[in-house]
Amino acid sequence: MSVLVVGMSHKSAPVPVLERAALSADALPKLLRDLFHTGDVAGTFVISTCNRIEIYADVDRFHGSVATVCELLSRYSGIVTHELTGHLYVHYEEGAVKHLLAVAAGLDSMVVGEGQILGQVRSALKAARDNGTLGRVLGEVGSAALRTGKRAHSETGIDRTGASLVSVGIGAAAEALGRPSLSGLDVLVVGAGSMSALAATTASRAGAAHVTVANRTRGHAQRLAASVGGGTADLADLPSAIAAADLVISCTGASGLVITADIAASALSLRRARGGGDTGTAAGRPLVFLDLAMPRDVDPQVAGPPGVTVIGMDELADAGRSATALVGVADEVAAVRAIVEEEFSTYRAAAHATQVTPTVVALRAKAAEVVDAELARLAGRLHGADGLDGRALEEIARTVRRVVDKLLHAPTVRVKELAGSPRGDGYDEALRVLFDLDPRTVEAVTCADPEQPDADSARLPAPSADEGSRE
Repeated sequence: MSVLVVGMSHKSAPVPVLERAALSADALPKLLRDLFHTGDVAGTFVISTCNRIEIYADVDRFHGSVATVCELLSRYSGIVTHELTGHLYVHYEEGAVKHLLAVAAGLDSMVVGEGQILGQVRSALKAARDNGTLGRVLGEVGSAALRTGKRAHSETGIDRTGASLVSVGIGAAAEALGRPSLSGLDVLVVGAGSMSALAATTASRAGAAHVTVANRTRGHAQRLAASVGGGTADLADLPSAIAAADLVISCTGASGLVITADIAASALSLRRARGGGDTGTAAGRPLVFLDLAMPRDVDPQVAGPPGVTVIGMDELADAGRSATALVGVADEVAAVRAIVEEEFSTYRAAAHATQVTPTVVALRAKAAEVVDAELARLAGRLHGADGLDGRALEEIARTVRRVVDKLLHAPTVRVKELAGSPRGDGYDEALRVLFDLDPRTVEAVTCADPEQPDADSARLPAPSADEGSRE
């Protein structure tokens, strides 16, 4: 089996396409199960964020699996296949693993180094595990990715020098408001999820005079507002809340528009009435909408009246690239890339060793069977012989087992070391042929779940203490 990733991101697709491809919370488990139950997939997980959707799968054939993934993604997104494929990228085998490690480390994000993606990768792996679709291979790849992301943030300054998507968005909003910061401004946050929490916290730290939270579930809004010393607003009275704000940050999980042109028009009417002005602003105050949702929350037509600005993902893509260039993260990016390469090498060595493990286990199992059979035959022939008691037979048995362990130690250790070398599979095959190993035994070990061994795999003999100390 081999790792495959088929995906699209802000680098390969425009925002409208990403919006259409975004998966709802209900659709994700269905997509996981549909893909997992196809004949060529042994494991799968999906990373679905505001600016990327990537489907990872452990597959046994390339072209057929790519076609299957594209078909399912087309079905769930409603985008016809020929339109969809023009925005997709594909990575396979080692390229797919390297890509995931880079994604988890923040190297592929809209704003290089942002830390949210690591949590999103962790959530994707958990969702697959909860739905029973992750599998051993992708579980190991996922662990390597999480380890890489943690190292990137703990061993380099990538997260301190790179801004998060929210930080870049708020910076762009402040610029549109003609301010160096949010100092003295009123901010309305629509939504109360993790992105909204980050937005409210970032706005508060940026000096916002007051932060108001509007959400469908009032209890969630109250908890978030309390964390930043702000207030709440009723989502049903959204025009009034917008009218009182200088900056509106919207990041809900809604499938449709939350702030429509009609809602915005009502808010602007209230602003004019309160400010006595005849334009879209009250007392000369501009109004900015920062849309961090995917699909978008704010109707682009909201930006029509004078003094009203809408900043969405398209604008943030440019702002993100500018922010990355300004902070000068070249050295930190190089350090993170070095971590990615190191973790990939570690993963590859472990993966190659894992591939030959079934042969090694089968070899030791066969050796143990031969030893047990010969010792039983010897005990039968010497039963009752003068001068040999039970203790002597036990010592003979220990000696024979030590001899076998020592003879097998070098070839089994060496085959693991050579597994990652050119033609490494040949050494594995040589052991199978030279020792006439039963392919069914090797296959049984290969298919066994290491966390839940079945009766047959549980009976396979473990290495002796003497052997284990050397390996």
